[in-house]
Amino acid sequence: MERTLPGLALAGGWLLLLLLGPFSLFFAVIILVASIGAMEYVKMCGCDGQGFLQRLLICGIFVLPVLAAGLWGGPGMHTGLFASFFLLSVYILYNFQFTPNSFEVFSRNALGLFYIGFLISHLVLIWKLPEGASWLVVLSSITAGSDSGAYYCGRVFGRTKLCPNISPKKTIEGVVGGVAAGVTLAVFFASILLTSVNWLFLVLAAVLLVGVGIVGDLTESVMKRGTGTKDSGSILAGHGGILDRMDSILFAGPFLYYLLVLAGGQ
Repeated sequence: MERTLPGLALAGGWLLLLLLGPFSLFFAVIILVASIGAMEYVKMCGCDGQGFLQRLLICGIFVLPVLAAGLWGGPGMHTGLFASFFLLSVYILYNFQFTPNSFEVFSRNALGLFYIGFLISHLVLIWKLPEGASWLVVLSSITAGSDSGAYYCGRVFGRTKLCPNISPKKTIEGVVGGVAAGVTLAVFFASILLTSVNWLFLVLAAVLLVGVGIVGDLTESVMKRGTGTKDSGSILAGHGGILDRMDSILFAGPFLYYLLVLAGGQ
């Protein structure tokens, strides 16, 4: 119950935002989410010795591509990404003499800039596509459905470990259940929300997105193992942090965006 009620509230609020909310509200929520995710990342993966103002500055640098994507679309996102990397470089150069492990700090923060700023920006870019909000619902249903399907199917039928050294509880049987749940929910929401769908494209995309989401999940597990962190944060009661909830969609979002751009959603 500790996990179920907050999870339902989060899912319901996200669904209402996508179906009924204007872009301005969605954009504000994504900026807030990116900011919290940036703070979690800096706390989890940042190096010791950074003061509060320094951490705040780095978080702002991380979020800049998301802000630029909302204001100017794809070209803005890429410009914001370069601007963020340039500012991060200036920050490292300015603090070089005070930071014994400058390369490690630079590397970890450069990864955070990509992980937070670049990946989250694609959720904003998807909204800007035709029927973008509806595609975000479909994407969310795939990642949430696959996560739940894998969890319950893995508990009942799980025998063969997927990546025991990274995530001991994940099983191949759970992955199969996740694919089935993700594809089912994708078809359900697409049939309700999208005006025209190539069903072969949708099913293949859903299967791929489940796989991409699993890669995102495992990638965050590698980060947490490497930093000795159990959860990225504690802001979501019973669900850890923002990054714990977004690890799949962080990877699946860009994948769907480029699929839609290259294939035209067909």
